[in-house]
Amino acid sequence: HVQLVESGGGSVQAGGSLRLSCVASIYIYNRYCRMAWFRQAPGKEREGVAAFHRNGSTDYAESVKGRFTISKDNAKNTLYLQMNDLKVEDTAMYYCAADIWGAYSDRLAPFAYNHWGQGTQVTVS
Repeated sequence: HVQLVESGGGSVQAGGSLRLSCVASIYIYNRYCRMAWFRQAPGKEREGVAAFHRNGSTDYAESVKGRFTISKDNAKNTLYLQMNDLKVEDTAMYYCAADIWGAYSDRLAPFAYNHWGQGTQVTVS
């Protein structure tokens, strides 16, 4: 069963924090080249937020550097996104994604990822 399931979204005031979780199926977790968080606000394109590569390296969008931290727990097959100092402009649907083929070198481009979760809404007011 190939899937990614996100949780942890919600409503928070500006300056607050949330932690998103993404549980990956064994199939994905054993094969991923990279896993990442994306977000999409109404009327905007989906954008990469943070990526975690199998070699342990990470990438962040400039807009979240210093505020967001991506991490994973191998024992739980889970990817996390700790979001601190949230801003109104962080409001979006957040998606977990995985790339199990490694066909592209683009680290935070949506087209480089081949498995997606259903998303979890984050609203900052």
